[in-house]
Amino acid sequence: MSTISSTAFRAVLVVLGAISAFVAINVAFGGLDTLGWPGPTDYFQITDPHAYLVRDSHARFYGGVYLGIAAFLILAASNLHKYRVALYLTFTLVFIGGLSRLTQQAPSVSFGSDLIVSTVVELVGMPALIIWLSALTRTRTAITTYQPA
Repeated sequence: MSTISSTAFRAVLVVLGAISAFVAINVAFGGLDTLGWPGPTDYFQITDPHAYLVRDSHARFYGGVYLGIAAFLILAASNLHKYRVALYLTFTLVFIGGLSRLTQQAPSVSFGSDLIVSTVVELVGMPALIIWLSALTRTRTAITTYQPA
C-alpha cells in the first residue's frame, strides 16, 4: 500500500485519538455532569444522591477506559504492523458500542443531528478502518502446498 495511504491512516488514528481524548477527559473528570465542554450539563435532577454517586463513578470509569483507547489510537499510529491486532480489537469494540446505541430504540436520537457523526463513525467508519488497516498491513506470504512426509 502506498506511503500516502499509510500516512493518511496514521493521521486518522491521531485525529480520532485526539477527539476521543477530548470526549473522554470531559466524562472521566466530570462524571455524569461532565466538565461541560460540549455545552450545558443541567439536563437531569438528582433524586437519590447515593445512586447518583454510584452511576457517576461508573461514568468516570467508562470515561477513563475511553481515554485509554484514545491514547492507544495515538500510540498505534507509530507502528501499524506492531499494533495491528489490537487496532482490530479496538475498532471492533467501538463498532459494538455503536450497535449498542441502537438498543435505545430511538433512531431520531441515534441518527439525529447531535449524534449522527458519532453514530456514522462507529457503524461505518470502524468497519472501513478495519478494511483499510487490513490492506495496509497485508503481507505477501509464500503459498505452500501440502506435501505428506
